[in-house]
Amino acid sequence: MMTQKNLSTWLKGILLGIAVCGTILCGLLIPLFGKDLIEQNPEFSHWYVPWLAVLWIAAIPCYLVLYNSWKITAKISRDQSFCMETAVYLKRICILSLMDSGYFFIANMTLLFLLNMSHPGVMLASLVVDFAGVAVAVVAAVLSHLVQKATELQQQQELTI
Repeated sequence: MMTQKNLSTWLKGILLGIAVCGTILCGLLIPLFGKDLIEQNPEFSHWYVPWLAVLWIAAIPCYLVLYNSWKITAKISRDQSFCMETAVYLKRICILSLMDSGYFFIANMTLLFLLNMSHPGVMLASLVVDFAGVAVAVVAAVLSHLVQKATELQQQQELTI
């Protein structure tokens, strides 16, 4: 049987793994793939820096989501999963995910239509990323609502006893 402490430890390990993978992706792989792309297609060289900036800025809310998730795991390890603070952290995750999806969509539209620094295929592919961000936001909002309701029930039960 998995204890709260074990669950929290596993979740923290997963969050650290995601953070490391994200750092490798944003700090190493995306710049390398971008440079490789402009070596093969020099006509895209003026796209490199704007796209790199867009992707790096889009990564910031992702790390803030990981930070809030870390805070939730700390609550889980102390057996305080159903508390208002957890509901607040989940609501922040929802807002950050929506903001990041909106930013990424607007940045893609700007690069494609206003600056002519993208391709329609890239825009279509990026819609998958936008959809994933919205899906995370919806799940976080539902969980926030459920945790809030569970906290209220827990408080009512404590008053009844």
